[in-house]
Amino acid sequence: RKVLPIVSVQNQYNITNRKWERTLIYCAKQGIAFMPWSPIGGSRGLREGEALEAAAKDYHTSAVQLALAWLLHRSPVMLPIPGTSSVAHLEENVAAAALTLTPTEWQRIDALANRAV
Repeated sequence: RKVLPIVSVQNQYNITNRKWERTLIYCAKQGIAFMPWSPIGGSRGLREGEALEAAAKDYHTSAVQLALAWLLHRSPVMLPIPGTSSVAHLEENVAAAALTLTPTEWQRIDALANRAV
């Protein structure tokens, strides 16, 4: 940071992989953008999270949208990088930003995520 300011970092981070949680916290404190790659977990990802699938149905959304919304809810510096292969996929990803849950509902999702980790 002495030579050039750090404006963003890119680490693998998602609802089932929180290895970089401390880095996210640091980024939030410093105002550094945190861009998680593989935000829905790549090839393993949500396949491990059957409870997340069930929760997504409760909120009338997809597990992908719920996982992306969870990321966006985690921190104001979060900028997920989801893969997008079609316009429909893009629309699904963008819709995640509109998902609003109560604090209690977010706690439920976080608890589900903790079990999936």
